[in-house]
Amino acid sequence: MSRVGKNPVPVPAGVSASVVGSLLTVKGKLGSLTMPISGDVSTTVEDGKIVVAPRTESRRARTLWGTTRANAANMVKGVSEGFTKNLEIQGVGFKAAVEGKDLVLSLGFSHPIRFPIPEGVSIKCDRPTAVAISGFDRQKVGQVAAVIRGMKKPEPYKGKGVRYSDETIIRKEGKKK
Repeated sequence: MSRVGKNPVPVPAGVSASVVGSLLTVKGKLGSLTMPISGDVSTTVEDGKIVVAPRTESRRARTLWGTTRANAANMVKGVSEGFTKNLEIQGVGFKAAVEGKDLVLSLGFSHPIRFPIPEGVSIKCDRPTAVAISGFDRQKVGQVAAVIRGMKKPEPYKGKGVRYSDETIIRKEGKKK
């Protein structure tokens, strides 16, 4: 069984964390994040560290212990450094471009797809086949990347589609004569 929750989350300089009631708030140079805390765990900020402990020995309290600690660590990292997901687009004529507050994707359909960029997330296209999604909320960055990837998932025969930059697609052999 993992004991992730035992490790306190260090709060770096330039980041402030506070617990008010059942709400954890972390503020940093990139933004501010809040998270509700379950009644099964207790969270305190002491000596520049966020400490999470279960209130009881129930199964729910022990599972929320590690989850709350991991979410707090993601919040601290997000407001201090931020998160980035990189996508690659492969296929003849497949490309992406940022126009104003929209990401315009040409993915082989009869029309280009206009994806509105949500608040708190920034998208850059250094090349027409590379998309970098960054922001301070890990969940939101991952969700936007998953939605964009879901518009044209990579297929196993030619590898065409949108994939994560570190993703490997297992290729299949085509028809034989």
